[in-house]
Amino acid sequence: MDIYEALYTTRAMRRVLPDPIPMDVQAQILDAAVRAPSGGNTQGWRFLLVDDHEVKAQLAPLYQQAIANLWQTIYADRVQAAAAEPDKPSSITTRKMMNSVQWMGDHFTEIPLLMFAFSAFDTSGGSIWPALWSAQLAARANGVGSAPTSILGIFHPEETFKILGVPTDQNWNLAAMVSFGYPKGVWGVAERRPAHKVSYRNHWGEPIGFEIDQPLWSPEA
Repeated sequence: MDIYEALYTTRAMRRVLPDPIPMDVQAQILDAAVRAPSGGNTQGWRFLLVDDHEVKAQLAPLYQQAIANLWQTIYADRVQAAAAEPDKPSSITTRKMMNSVQWMGDHFTEIPLLMFAFSAFDTSGGSIWPALWSAQLAARANGVGSAPTSILGIFHPEETFKILGVPTDQNWNLAAMVSFGYPKGVWGVAERRPAHKVSYRNHWGEPIGFEIDQPLWSPEA
C-alpha cells in the first residue's frame, strides 16, 4: 500500500465485523508498533491483546459507563450544542461521532481484538502514541480498521487494571485502548479543517505561508 494512502485513509473505524484477526496480522501490527520511536529509546511500553469473550464481557460495562460519563463531562458542551442546533454542520459531525462511539459501546464484546497500551514515566504520551499510530497504520495496510480511546484510563483505571491483571506497583499508566476489526464501512479521506487554518509559522497567529483547500492525496490522484 502507498504510504500516503495509509496516512490519509487511516481514521477511526469503530463499526467492525466480529470476524477474528489472523495471528500473522496481529503479529504485523505489534511488530510495527515496537519499531516506533520513544523518548531516549527507553521503549517504556507494554501491549496487552484481548480477544477472550469473557474478558471483554467484564470490560464492557465499564466502557459503557465511561461513554455515559464522557457525554456528561468532557464532551458536555458539544453534546448540548448539537442538541440546540441540530442542523448545523458541526452538530451533524458531533452526532455522527457520538453514534459511532455508542455503536462500539453497544457491541463491545463483538469487537474481535482490543489492544491495551501501557506506558511508564511518559507523562506527555509522546513515547506511546507513535507506537499506537504505527499499529493503526499496519492494521490499515492489512485492511483492518482501528480506533483509539482513552476513556477507560480516565474513568475506570483501577477496575480495568484488576480485570486485566496489570500490576499496580510498577508505575504503569493505561495510555489507551485500540480496537481492531474488519470495517463495515468504506475507507476514505476524513474531512478535517484545512492545515493552514490550524497552523502558524515562527510566531503564534502568523500565517503558515500556504493554503491547502483540498487534501493533497486522494484515491483518484
